Amino acid sequence: MIQRLALLSLILIAVPAAAVARDDQLKPASSQFAAAGQAALAAGKPQDAIDSFEAALAVDPRNVAAFAGIAAAYEKLGLPGRAVKYYREALALNPSDIAALEGQGRALVARGATARAQINLARIKALCKADCSAAARLEGVIGKAAETAAAAAKPKG
Repeated sequence: MIQRLALLSLILIAVPAAAVARDDQLKPASSQFAAAGQAALAAGKPQDAIDSFEAALAVDPRNVAAFAGIAAAYEKLGLPGRAVKYYREALALNPSDIAALEGQGRALVARGATARAQINLARIKALCKADCSAAARLEGVIGKAAETAAAAAKPKG
């Protein structure tokens, strides 16, 4: 009984450490599938990209880039709700991933949730110590959405 408890405690200690592994510690096949997904995205084939990214996750479910890639593919398909979900998965694995924060912010704006996108912008600014192009890009998306909303609300007359 004591041996089982000791083994269980070792497993519980080891699991959180493994859960925060960095992308460079992923299984090589997962990285290869993710690279194929990026190539498919760049070629304008979001559904093929999703298939490759899902294969990457099947090999290694800790692949942050694969979650973010699926999210980006869903953005290209015009499905921001699904994109937000997959960016959330990426951020659960790495809350400091600036690209995932930016992408989720864009998807949130597309869904009309600019207040939530502002939270992502604040997190990006807190993480960036120097010049941060991700923050500038997200600010631009939020600003454009605010202008569009203001123009739509303006009475015609």
